[in-house]
Amino acid sequence: MSDSSWSSARRVAPAPSPWVGGRRGRREHGIKREAVICAAAKAFNARGYHNTSLDDVAAALGVTKPTVYYYVANKEQLLFECFRAGLEPIQAAIRRTEASDRTGLERLNEVIRDYARAVASDYGWCMVRAEDQDLGPETGRHIRTLKSEIDQGIRRLIRTGIEDGSIEPCDPKITAFVMAGALNWIAHWYRASEPMDADGLAGAFVEVLGRGLLRRRPARSTTRRVRS
Repeated sequence: MSDSSWSSARRVAPAPSPWVGGRRGRREHGIKREAVICAAAKAFNARGYHNTSLDDVAAALGVTKPTVYYYVANKEQLLFECFRAGLEPIQAAIRRTEASDRTGLERLNEVIRDYARAVASDYGWCMVRAEDQDLGPETGRHIRTLKSEIDQGIRRLIRTGIEDGSIEPCDPKITAFVMAGALNWIAHWYRASEPMDADGLAGAFVEVLGRGLLRRRPARSTTRRVRS
């Protein structure tokens, strides 16, 4: 989908600006930087990366363009920060579940749930499309590294489930690719106006993907023995 067609597909409300009221302080610096990143994600969703300028981001926040430059170096860094903001909940879920004593399938389902929520968020477009944009070699490599870490984490959980018997034996690499493909595609069709909210969507993906991985027990034979 081109940036121009994406513009007509998504309409988002302006991000609330923390600059209203003249907030100051170190904590407020972090809040304002996060607001800049969130406003950029909303703008990229609405217009596409190439059709969005830093002036658009500044206008959404009610600030000047130099104010945006105070928090990020350029638009490329904004896209990268949007990607990282969306990825963090998935990384956190993997770290959290790997320290759990639950079954591999239960842990994996938790990651699927947080993954679906992340892709359905304002950062979903950036997470899925960031690598396709005109990013520099260093930023592109960093994005590929972060994606690989997620992929490897999902594969480890699949292997854990196979070993503990909660997941049907399968190829962890192919299975992880299939899951990521299904989850990432959410960004192409999900809208905040959908009847199902992000939590409901996450639950539906857990049901579909998790049930498909569930270890199948041998069926009992229904053949009746014939007395001799």
